[in-house]
Amino acid sequence: MTTERVETLVIGGGQAGLAMSYHLGRLGGEHLVLERGEVAERWRSERWDSLHFQSPNWNMNLPGWPRMAADPHADPDAFSPLREVTGYLERYAAAIRAPVRTRCAALSVRRRPGSRELQVQTDGTLYVANNVVVATGPYQVPRAAPSLGAGVFALHSTQYRHPMQLPGGAVLVVGTGNSGVQIAEELCRAGRRVFLSVSSHERIRRRYRGKDCIYWLIATGSADSTLREWKGARLSRLMTGVNGGHDIDLRRLAAEGIVLTGRVKAAENGRIAIADDLAASIAHGDESLKAFDRRCDDTVRAQQLDLPPADPPEDPLPDPPALDTPLRTLDLAREGIASVIWANGAHADFGWIDLPVFGPSPESKRAPVHERGVTSEAGLYFLGLPWLHKWKSAFLFGADEDAAYLAAHIVAQRR
Repeated sequence: MTTERVETLVIGGGQAGLAMSYHLGRLGGEHLVLERGEVAERWRSERWDSLHFQSPNWNMNLPGWPRMAADPHADPDAFSPLREVTGYLERYAAAIRAPVRTRCAALSVRRRPGSRELQVQTDGTLYVANNVVVATGPYQVPRAAPSLGAGVFALHSTQYRHPMQLPGGAVLVVGTGNSGVQIAEELCRAGRRVFLSVSSHERIRRRYRGKDCIYWLIATGSADSTLREWKGARLSRLMTGVNGGHDIDLRRLAAEGIVLTGRVKAAENGRIAIADDLAASIAHGDESLKAFDRRCDDTVRAQQLDLPPADPPEDPLPDPPALDTPLRTLDLAREGIASVIWANGAHADFGWIDLPVFGPSPESKRAPVHERGVTSEAGLYFLGLPWLHKWKSAFLFGADEDAAYLAAHIVAQRR
């Protein structure tokens, strides 16, 4: 076992860790980035093949080298497929000369006995650092799912790649975050019979008054809202970047043949108990769409934006049949459901950090106590978490601001 000393160790070679490397390098902060796999590993190994970036290319920005500077011939309003996202991050790491060590997983972080220094254990090296920035992302562990019994092929959305991966038969997708609805849409258009368990969600328009919804999230101030300022719900918004980008309407999915159900309550021996909340979830999504339109229109008036008027409303789609005759129990065998995809989210796993920055309960182990990423433990920082400082903190275009703040804090402490 070798020992290596470094001023600042950044754990994670994704968007947050690379942004941190840029700002530390710009300020002359000696540092090293450890990545468990390859650069942008989570984008490589935990996403499905047809995924496109949720934001248009003009908003794919990391500090010092935005996407449109990296590829000036790209369409600024297009949505990059997965291979271009990983390619951009890989080229970004090379462009800023980030000192990344790949295939080097951090196994533990603790205080060095009798010292202010921190030590990070990996397979072959013990790193000793004055500062450690944890930039591993917020979603490492899929949420638990009930057992469905033998004969059902079950996997989490982070393990799904393409329709041919699944055995023949119908598919149940559980959850209507962005992952769930996009996977359900792909499977339906691949000719599969699909059941979709609807969870609470918000709706948003992919484009409104000639602008993408990401433009509106920035223009209305939502992207820069802190948790204390945020007025809306914090739920998934149903949209995709596939096929030029579009918002996803559950009524349209139902019209294409997807069977909608309420939320999954429990599962046992191939039978699933369904909650009586489908109508309420769809109604909440409808109201959130109206609220989105109002926020955009209010912003146009307040900022005197020169934008076209809203398109006239389309004829509403009929309510799905499931609202009139909702399912209360789903028998997988009877419906021919051979596969279940759990798109029920994931949570952080910081159990490998042996420092008192978490609450006493197992649940609180998933969220460190911090102020803009600065913890009460000298030298320990977090980056890339949801609401680290603002709504945008966990997104690619939000990494710059948070990384700049932490880098300046670290360098000021050193001086």
